[in-house]
Amino acid sequence: MLRIAGACVIDPVSKTEQYLDLELGDGKIIGIGQPGQLGEASAGTRVIDARGYVCAPGFMDVHVHFREPGQTHKEDILTGARAAAAGGYTRVVCMANTSPVVDTPEILSRVLKKGEETGIHVLCCGAVTKGLQGVELVDMEALKAAGAAGFTDDGKPLLEEALVREAMIRAKNLGMPLSFHEEDPNLIAQNGIHGGAVSQRLGIEGSPHKAEDILVERDCRLAGETGCRIIIQHISSAGSVDLVRKAKAAGAPVFAEATPHHFSLTEEAVLEHGSLAKMNPPLREEKDRQAIIQGLRDGTIDVIATDHAPHSAEEKGKPLTEAPSGIIGLETALALGVTNLVRPGHLSLAQLVEKLTINPARLYGLEFLGIREGAPADLVLFSQTESWTVDKFLSKSSNSPFVGKKLYGRVKATICGGQVVYEQI
Repeated sequence: MLRIAGACVIDPVSKTEQYLDLELGDGKIIGIGQPGQLGEASAGTRVIDARGYVCAPGFMDVHVHFREPGQTHKEDILTGARAAAAGGYTRVVCMANTSPVVDTPEILSRVLKKGEETGIHVLCCGAVTKGLQGVELVDMEALKAAGAAGFTDDGKPLLEEALVREAMIRAKNLGMPLSFHEEDPNLIAQNGIHGGAVSQRLGIEGSPHKAEDILVERDCRLAGETGCRIIIQHISSAGSVDLVRKAKAAGAPVFAEATPHHFSLTEEAVLEHGSLAKMNPPLREEKDRQAIIQGLRDGTIDVIATDHAPHSAEEKGKPLTEAPSGIIGLETALALGVTNLVRPGHLSLAQLVEKLTINPARLYGLEFLGIREGAPADLVLFSQTESWTVDKFLSKSSNSPFVGKKLYGRVKATICGGQVVYEQI
C-alpha cells in the first residue's frame, strides 16, 4: 500500500487541479480524498509527503529509440526504461529501426517481452516496410496481432506515394496509426544541420525547410483522402506546422508531435554544441521555434515526444559531418517543458501535462482513465519550481546539448502499477 499525501493533483480527464490524498493498492488508485480525509494510513502503508509537488498521470512518450536489438552499446531496453522512469514516463513507444528491424511478429515479441522486465509499460511500433527499404509493406495484420502499437519507418522517409497510400488504407482498416519521418533526401545535401545561416558559416549545405514541408503536405493530403490517422513526427518547420493546422481544419485525422529540443533550441546551438546539437530533422531558425510553440498553444501540435536517440561518446565525437544525428531526451523533457513553455506563459502546466499524457494515449487508441478510483496507479510526482543543473543521466548515453544548463521542474518520483520505479525525494 502507498499513500501520496497533499499533492496538487492535475487530472487531464476531469480537467481538475486540486490538493488531494491518493491511496494506492493492487496496482490501482483505491482512494481519493481531500488532505486528511482518508484518515490514518493502515499499518504497512508507506506515506509520501507530497506537499509542494504536482501529481499527474505518468507521462507517455510516443517516440523513443531504445536501440535493442542490435545497438545496445548506445542503449538497451532496460537502461532506456530507467531513463524514462527518471523522466516521469510510465509508458513509451519504441521505434522499429533496430537491427534487425521490427518488421516481423517474432522480433516484435522479443522487444515486448524484454519490456515486461522494466517496471514500466514498453510498447513498440512495427515497421511500415520490410527492412525499412520503402519497397514492400510488412504484414500489418500479423504485427497488430502480435501487439504492435502502430507502424512507422521512423529514421527513413517513405518516398513512393502509391506505397504510402496503400499503407494508409491498410492501417485505416486495422484502426492503427501511422507515424511519418518527413525528410525528402533528394533535397538534402547534408542532414542534421539546417540549411541556413549557420550551415553557410560552417560550409555545410544542410537540410532546407522544403525537404520536410513537401512530404508533410503529401501525407496530410493522403490522410484526408484515406481517413487514416497519421502522426507527423518531430515537426521542425514553420511551414509544416501551418500545413498540419490547415489539414486539421479540413477535418483530416492528422496529429503532430514536437520535441523539447525543437521548441527550446535553434540552429545557433550547433555553433556551441557541435554534434550534440545535430539531429534529424535539424534545429531550425527562431521563426520555426516560435511557430512550434504557437502550434503547441493552439492545439495544432498535440503531443510532446522526445525522439530519445542515444549515441555513444565515440560516435558523437566524430567530425560534425560524420557524427550521427540525434540526442537523448527522456530525462530532461519535463524540465524543458516547464522552463521554456510554462514559465514564459506559452502553456499552462495543465496544458503541458495534457500533451505528455492524455493526448499521446488517445492518439494510440489506449484507454486513459486519468486520476480516479479504479484507474491504474501510474503516476508522476514532480516539483514545478525546483531548479537543477543537467549533469548526469540514467541513460547509457549522454549525448545532450543541455548538459550544464539550469532548468526548472524536476521529477521526484515515478510510480507504475503502484510500485515506485524512480525516486528522488
